[in-house]
Amino acid sequence: MDYKALVDQYKDQLIDDLKGLLAIESVRGETTEEAPVGEGPLAALNYMMTIGERDGMTTKSVDNLAGHIEHGSGDKIFGVLGHVDVVPVSADGWDTPPFEPTIKDGYLIARGVQDDKGPMMAAYYAVKILKDQGVDFNQRLRLIIGTDEESNWECTRAYFDSEAMPDAGFAPDAAFPLIHGEKGISTFNLVQNVDEENVEAAPVTLIDFNSGSAYNVVPDAAIARLQTEDVEDIKMKFEQFIADNDVKGNVGINGNLELKVSGKSAHGSTPKEGVHAGHILLKFLSELSLDGRGQHFVDVMNRFVVDNLDGSQMDIFSTHEEMGETTVNSGIIKYDAIDGGHVGVNYRYPFGVDFDQTIDRLKKTLDQEQFRIEDASGMPPHYVEKDDPLIKVLVDSYRNHVDDPREPFTIGGGTYARTLDKGVAFGAMFEDSLDTMHQKNERMKIDELLRVTTIYLEALHRIVTSDEI
Repeated sequence: MDYKALVDQYKDQLIDDLKGLLAIESVRGETTEEAPVGEGPLAALNYMMTIGERDGMTTKSVDNLAGHIEHGSGDKIFGVLGHVDVVPVSADGWDTPPFEPTIKDGYLIARGVQDDKGPMMAAYYAVKILKDQGVDFNQRLRLIIGTDEESNWECTRAYFDSEAMPDAGFAPDAAFPLIHGEKGISTFNLVQNVDEENVEAAPVTLIDFNSGSAYNVVPDAAIARLQTEDVEDIKMKFEQFIADNDVKGNVGINGNLELKVSGKSAHGSTPKEGVHAGHILLKFLSELSLDGRGQHFVDVMNRFVVDNLDGSQMDIFSTHEEMGETTVNSGIIKYDAIDGGHVGVNYRYPFGVDFDQTIDRLKKTLDQEQFRIEDASGMPPHYVEKDDPLIKVLVDSYRNHVDDPREPFTIGGGTYARTLDKGVAFGAMFEDSLDTMHQKNERMKIDELLRVTTIYLEALHRIVTSDEI
């Protein structure tokens, strides 16, 4: 089978179907009984169900949270797990509207094209091409589609509560050549205990502070509103601070003094690749004499949160020879003068970390600072041995199309692979791909999209026609 030639024949149809999916604003939204994680994710799920039915495959929706498109027969199931939800997006800074997919300079540009709609559509077309070619499947090949990967993974929990666990599978939601291990992932909230007596007046009152909206994204914007009569003095200090630290920011007056800082977003698993706007602004606020409650919030933030990218300042740091160090992303930082402060933390940890003990230790530390931990939850690390036959078939299929001797590796990110008893992350980014996941102007080269589809086509062909897996 000439895999590349077959994919080339489907190029226009693949891109058209992908554009239709990218045009759906599938950000988690208002929940209803009909749409458990919002109308957008449900619309994207239904879109995939519709094209599966159009192409003559079996489809099933589970609680409007997840679903699958299936072809083949037999007792065994091979799963490919992708997702159609995307992270929140602001049109500010985009060269084109984020949900109006645009082709420019060989790239397809839209929110979700890399994470994860493009790779998932590539996997779908690999299944479609095999079906259209009349390949005799020796097992069921099931494309499992989730709608809540960027938030709470309600979709996969609901799906596997009612559907069979595949014997093996992969998630097309990371990088080549292959990821066989993922760190544990936790989210929790740090919440300020509001002390009614801690309301001392000061020259400056912190009215509110806002930075970020998702646990797993490094915030690229932050804003603080201050009530003060020293407007010109603070404005001058802030402008000097911005210049000294070589960052972007501006001052506005809208009834109160507004300070804004811009940073650089990045995935929460790699916080060092971003510039946390909230951390920058908190550093400046530490130079002011604030009201009691606001000062307490800012002081604790600067001791435990600002620049804390590996957990050291919280005493939750750990490292592993293969999986690397812990990472911490304070993806949401909020404060208001009445309710106090709140920090949404994304914590990723390797093997060897006792999660419950770690949280208990952090609780004791924060209790002394009049902060508490709420809603702590976690997924343990996931690992498949490098010599597993699944890994051999997938890596061989990849290397037949890419000259890349690199070995499979582990990551701090979390993919649907960890929901499988035996699952790995396989693509779709190459070594030289530009990583724009969760960023403005998210884009994917059309040539890369086609190459990914070609790799998946060979891998899945080998899996469903041989006894290798």
